[in-house]
Amino acid sequence: MNFVRLLSDGDGVTRLVAVVLFLMSCASWVVILWKGWLLHRAGTDVARSTAAFWQSADLPDGLRKARAFDREAMVEPLISATTVTSHGTLATAGDRSQQLTRVLRQALHAVLARLQYGQVLLATVGATAPFVGLLGTVWGIYHALISISSAGQITIDRIAGPVGEALIMTAAGLAVAIPAVLAYNVFGRMIGRIEADLEGFARDLRELLLSAPPAAQARA
Repeated sequence: MNFVRLLSDGDGVTRLVAVVLFLMSCASWVVILWKGWLLHRAGTDVARSTAAFWQSADLPDGLRKARAFDREAMVEPLISATTVTSHGTLATAGDRSQQLTRVLRQALHAVLARLQYGQVLLATVGATAPFVGLLGTVWGIYHALISISSAGQITIDRIAGPVGEALIMTAAGLAVAIPAVLAYNVFGRMIGRIEADLEGFARDLRELLLSAPPAAQARA
């Protein structure tokens, strides 16, 4: 009873299900390894870059120091967004508070979109892989029973082997889904912590720039 024999004895549907599960597994593990590395670096960099920013003398110095620690560009876009001005447009029609809220919100959404990238794939694999494996099992059992019935005499020994091999597809589907689900939950918690830190930094940065004197706001 083995997976190789199941594929060799199965038809095109069985092989297609196996290929789909293999591709889903490869895609999810690529995302798991990449996001694990990204979120580990991002979580460390956000804390270090924000600490360096608040220890700076002014905004340009803070941007320079934060950029030195911000390897994944999580904090730098928020700071840079506050230094961009577009005179003569609707973006500058409101007061300073509205302008800062708008640019910080846009920059924060862009950073969070990068952090969330790949989460949909992990959720999709975790939700669908067991059913794909179940489809392979059902089809494998059907295929095995048709082959056994055409052979004439049916005994439990002749049924147990093919049916047991078909059940491997269900185990394969679970083996693909479980790591994706676990990674999705772990990464979701990590993203939530980073998001809270970035939102807090954006709020503090906005309050800092609003309370700064006009000359400092002009330089910002």
